[in-house]
Amino acid sequence: EFDELCFEFGLELDEITSEKDIISKEKGEEKAKGASDVVLYKIDVPANRYDLLCLEGLVRGLQVFKERISLPRFEKIIPAEGEGQRLIITEQTAQIRPHAVAAVLRNITFTKDRYDSFIDLQEKLHQNICRKRALVAIGTHDLDTITGPFTFTAKAPSEIKFKPLNQSQEYTASQIMDLYRTDSHLRHYLHLIENKPRYPVIYDSNGVVLSMPPIINGDHTKITLNTRNVFIECTGTDITKAKIVLDVIVTMFSEYCEKPFTVEAVEVVYPNGKTHIYPVSTAFGYLCVLRERVSFTQIWQDETPSSLAKLLTRMCLKSHVTGNGNHLEVEIPPTRADIIHACDIVEDAAIAYGYNNIQMVIPKTYTIANQLPLNKLTELLRLDLAAAGFTEALTFALCSQEDIADKLGMDISATNAVLIANPKTAEFQVARTTLLPGLLKTIAANRKMPLPLKLFEISDIVVKDPNTDVGARNYRHLCAIYYNKSPGFEIIHGLLDRVMQVLEVPPNEENGYAIKAAEGTAFFPGRCAEVFAKGQSIGKLGVVHPDVITKFELTMPCSVLEINIEPFM
Repeated sequence: EFDELCFEFGLELDEITSEKDIISKEKGEEKAKGASDVVLYKIDVPANRYDLLCLEGLVRGLQVFKERISLPRFEKIIPAEGEGQRLIITEQTAQIRPHAVAAVLRNITFTKDRYDSFIDLQEKLHQNICRKRALVAIGTHDLDTITGPFTFTAKAPSEIKFKPLNQSQEYTASQIMDLYRTDSHLRHYLHLIENKPRYPVIYDSNGVVLSMPPIINGDHTKITLNTRNVFIECTGTDITKAKIVLDVIVTMFSEYCEKPFTVEAVEVVYPNGKTHIYPVSTAFGYLCVLRERVSFTQIWQDETPSSLAKLLTRMCLKSHVTGNGNHLEVEIPPTRADIIHACDIVEDAAIAYGYNNIQMVIPKTYTIANQLPLNKLTELLRLDLAAAGFTEALTFALCSQEDIADKLGMDISATNAVLIANPKTAEFQVARTTLLPGLLKTIAANRKMPLPLKLFEISDIVVKDPNTDVGARNYRHLCAIYYNKSPGFEIIHGLLDRVMQVLEVPPNEENGYAIKAAEGTAFFPGRCAEVFAKGQSIGKLGVVHPDVITKFELTMPCSVLEINIEPFM
């Protein structure tokens, strides 16, 4: 029954298990003795629904979906001037973590389960939207143990000293980094700031350290089951993500406040003197008006506007009919950061309607699927090249600048290559403009195989083209290589003749194919020919230059053929 409910709501019940069953499967029944038998429900949540990552949000969403409770209305309380909390950001944070947002949950009541869920949500957010604390780091503090206003600054590691969470003594920031270098949980976050000249830190007005984001909170502000007022701060490098994280935390746990679903705003002062009130979103801060009835789903055609409004309200998107009765006004709550376009609203309406309830209809446009002609030609050529005794290779579409330029005796500017803006490794800097380097590297990795090595590949190469909408164009190339103690030019030439034979292209200059002597930086002088077919140059064949062979760490001569097969379609 719960599995059905999850499916209807757009979730997936992955597994029903227990701690004992998990340990038993992984380590055997002996190790599982004494483990808990409490039933665990593993639920897959879509990556965009951060509001469903804790029990509070999941239960609330399902209850509203089942129409057992009405949609909660969130309220942002702005304290009287001089009474609210302030977070002051100094200019020293600009190079490390320039953004911070904050809020206060007043008169909250924690139990053991609520506290565990509160900590668990923070950890899930850290791993998801916060990108392992790289974009946002969350800090939660007992407000009654500290005094505002708070200062978010950055100092040299030797100047920061405080008692970290659950530790018994004070450490400097440098000592804290050494302390957690072996910690299984926190060591994964040290690299975010350890090489910086200054570390981010948050103080209260008395100099008490709240936290050193994104590593650890101070022990002084530790939250317990007796905590009544919670100060939440989110620091990071992405202000949009920080706002979303703050919204999720306060909307999930404000239901435990004395006045449910209320959050106290905090004033954040930026280095330039500008102030912002957070959280930004109030109860329903955003409006999205569907100007016309969207016709790309059956639901929008079959349902009345009032029934659509009811469907959307079940998905926590309070809606009502406006205008002449064909317009819907949809209010987006702060829990739904995933709603950024009318398409998202249509999707939620479809989920509430039930995908299984959508009737199957024959498409208005009747078409028969067919293989792309270029791919069909590629498949046919692959079979014939294999039949000719060559082995197919599949190499990376990305390579280094050296592979397509320096190693082939060319300048990178002459290759017309598409460069990657922020390559992760030196091996993947550009999109390949030729298949030859990939095959040469394949041979270099298989030098222990018996000779001769006969390889081929039919794949796309990429070159810049200002006339296309994306600024680049793909070409389907065929490349074959023969590697042996002698160059074997006649074998590669024979392969070209065989390819042309199966393509039914006769050997003549007028309407067939021909080869003419040419020069190429990758080829041995006097051992290179250009291939012409149907009146245009389609590629080259020849003996590879000894310098090229040496640069790819090979020791034997080889011959190569590379042509563009698109003219033969």
